Amino acid sequence: MYQNFKIVKVDSKYCDYLRTFDNKVPYNAGKKELRPFIGVLFMVEKFEYFAPLASPKPKHKTLKNTLDLLKIDNGVYGVVNFNNMLPVTSGNYQEFDLNKKTSNKEEMFRINLLTNQLRWLTSNKKDVLTKSKLLYNLYKNKKLPKTVEDRCCNFILLEEKCKEYNN
Repeated sequence: MYQNFKIVKVDSKYCDYLRTFDNKVPYNAGKKELRPFIGVLFMVEKFEYFAPLASPKPKHKTLKNTLDLLKIDNGVYGVVNFNNMLPVTSGNYQEFDLNKKTSNKEEMFRINLLTNQLRWLTSNKKDVLTKSKLLYNLYKNKKLPKTVEDRCCNFILLEEKCKEYNN
């Protein structure tokens, strides 16, 4: 479908709908409305998938990469939360404009962070895609350790709900 990752903002109404079927779908409204629900978009099997990006926190530098979490540049630029991947269609998200000009310092910081995250993810594309597909397939085939499975969204159920929502 496309060669490169995209940074996107997922529609909060769509997430609210999915959450009625799976309580592990992250929130992106309320207080988080000020901080858009932004992540990286890629293909897994026949679906576009959105994986949320977390801004850097001190704990990210000490965390280990796991089946469902990938540190971006050793945690310097945050992490990708693959356990919270959501199936989406083009109607469920907007591409984030990384070329937007702004004088707002907070917004400039966010754009720079997202640009650095995207640059790192793109240069490590094979690892990102391998990890996302491995987690997806282990989940689908019921081969995940229970502790990891308990943190994951129900990818298979959410694919069905994605189809329903978008029809």
